[in-house]
Amino acid sequence: MLLSLKGAYPPAVLALADGTVFEGYAIGAAGATVGEVVFNTAMTGYQEILTDPSYCQQLVTLTYPHIGNYGTNPEDVEADGIQAAGLIVKEVPLLASNFRATETLTQYLTRQNAVAIGGIDTRKLTRLLRDKGAQNGCIVALAAGQTLTDAVRQEALAKAQAAPSMAGLDLAKVVSTPQAYEWTETEWQLAREDGTPGYGQQTQPAFHVVAYDFGVKKNILRMLAERGCRVTVVPAQTPARDVLAMNPDGVFLSNGPGDPEPCDYAVSAARELMESGKPVFGICLGHQIMALASGATTFKMKNSHHGANHPVKDLDSGEVSITSQNHGFAVALDSLPANLRATHISLFDGTLQGLERTDRPAFCFQGHPEASPGPHDIGYLFDRFIKLMQ
Repeated sequence: MLLSLKGAYPPAVLALADGTVFEGYAIGAAGATVGEVVFNTAMTGYQEILTDPSYCQQLVTLTYPHIGNYGTNPEDVEADGIQAAGLIVKEVPLLASNFRATETLTQYLTRQNAVAIGGIDTRKLTRLLRDKGAQNGCIVALAAGQTLTDAVRQEALAKAQAAPSMAGLDLAKVVSTPQAYEWTETEWQLAREDGTPGYGQQTQPAFHVVAYDFGVKKNILRMLAERGCRVTVVPAQTPARDVLAMNPDGVFLSNGPGDPEPCDYAVSAARELMESGKPVFGICLGHQIMALASGATTFKMKNSHHGANHPVKDLDSGEVSITSQNHGFAVALDSLPANLRATHISLFDGTLQGLERTDRPAFCFQGHPEASPGPHDIGYLFDRFIKLMQ
């Protein structure tokens, strides 16, 4: 059905650093963008994925063939604006239908000035990334009336090969808030007390949590607020002494993009905060930072985890949860010191998914318990943090 309308879209090209070139059409803004090409297996949640700061400097391939079915809206965002470097899909359906939709995906991408490509064989691209591992790429989306030429293809290839590796990149301070702010918004409900859908407000908090913003997702903050927390969000490079001066009941280390090892400021702060005895909870990059602060090591994965169907086993209870994942680095299982124990593992590849300090009230999780893949399988981790503060 889309083939008949392909001529209505300007041409676009995706070039990978290994020389592979895919030709399609532009479904967003005209321009060029580079980043690490990864694939995400989620069937829904494309707006949350696009606005997740953990995707900074990444080109996201969505393996589900039809993306855009239910349009977009102002509420389903994890940050203010699109954070991913670009989007790669097979097809954008002609009809976007949902009672909450205010724009189509193409309208949203164009308004946000985001470069995206459709009409390519995403199965072939996914197999290539699976076998060779994530690699850099470049999308060049032409404007209406422009023609795809060999010069454009070569330009895309040159930009892909010149892009920096994700290893060694400190992106947490790039996406972090420039100044501290308070957060009180709670989780979205289909019908609140007045009968209308929307988010609520935490007006009677029982706890004060300071959350480090390494690229924090809004729904993490909402789930903390829903459980009785007044949340103060602070920039990534905030010293531990400034956080301790706020006398919080607990400290949260957020998700974020890039390599955790260059984030020495965050590792140092996490170490000092754990030594203070304050309850600490980390997610994603925060999990890796807590591990580094405790003496473990991290490594870049050949095949990163991106999707909403990842089975993770709780080593204490034996229960298996379906989780959402978004990370290209992991904590080395064989590097754990005596005071750090594994609590969760991935049933896909056996990599570490959860850790707990045996000498301090601190724990962390690699996946995204706020992303509702199960939909509530792993939400108990937030309850565990509340109990630590109690």
